[in-house]
Amino acid sequence: MTEKWLVGVDLGGTTTKLAFINYYGEIIHKWEIPTDNSDEGKNITINIAKAIDQKLNEIGQSKDKLLGIGMGAPGPVDYSTGIIYNTVNLGWKDNYPLKDLLEVETSLPAFIDNDANCAALGEMWKGAGDGAKDLVCVTLGTGVGGGVIANGNIVQGISGAAGEIGHITSVPEGGAPCNCGKKGCLETVASATGIVRIATERVKNGSTGKLYEIFEKDKKVTAKDVFDCAREQDPIALEVIEEVSFHLGLALANLGNTLNPEKIVLGGGVSKAGDILLQSVQKNFDKFSFSRVKESTKIAVATLGNDAGVIGAAWLMRNSIK
Repeated sequence: MTEKWLVGVDLGGTTTKLAFINYYGEIIHKWEIPTDNSDEGKNITINIAKAIDQKLNEIGQSKDKLLGIGMGAPGPVDYSTGIIYNTVNLGWKDNYPLKDLLEVETSLPAFIDNDANCAALGEMWKGAGDGAKDLVCVTLGTGVGGGVIANGNIVQGISGAAGEIGHITSVPEGGAPCNCGKKGCLETVASATGIVRIATERVKNGSTGKLYEIFEKDKKVTAKDVFDCAREQDPIALEVIEEVSFHLGLALANLGNTLNPEKIVLGGGVSKAGDILLQSVQKNFDKFSFSRVKESTKIAVATLGNDAGVIGAAWLMRNSIK
């Protein structure tokens, strides 16, 4: 029997990543296209269908080669219907029938889930999860996303909003406003945006150090600047790392105490800071976690990078076949 492929799609606000992936989770071809959110996002599914057809034509394959599509999309998703909610950045109206439209445009079966859930599934299947069936994935990027896997299955919740780890209230009083409308969410502290906010507040009150010099010269600092300066023992940068890791370690400990996963996987651009962040987060996790959780739950850094989303999305389709 000729090997069939799965299509993995990671839909982002500016870029859509696509991949043809075999049944064993190996990427055969991957590419990306711009996300066109004009005209209430009506071209998004059309462009994805065109991109798939063009790639098949380019490599000399027919659509019979494809088993179906899995897609990760930003926002809460009703997994059973493929309806997506609260996607203002894509131009779609609420209760958008993404699954149905994608199937109409591509003539392929499709399964939809939240993009952070798909990243978690990707890390479970082929990444840092390394076979763990009880796993929490936290993506630390511009925002903070998350996915919770229990016994090999994503926890969806009653309305598809389970795993919104970025909106755990981390600063109960006096916290910064979050895009969700609340204040003090973990996202306001542990995201790249949050790190820059905290660092900017600190350097404005500083007078010496490498991070202060960067701010004086460029009139801004980045999350990377904070981590680079912390490695050089810059006092302001170290203070920022300590504040961020306190809130992140506390939130992860509470997740660990609730779920007792085998692994907590940290992904996204902030996780690339490496040991300078991970060691401090681990210290706070150990401080706040229940003893059995501290002994059994391991914190690891994601290994798949930008491929996690498409691999996890393909797993959605593969799992439905199984």
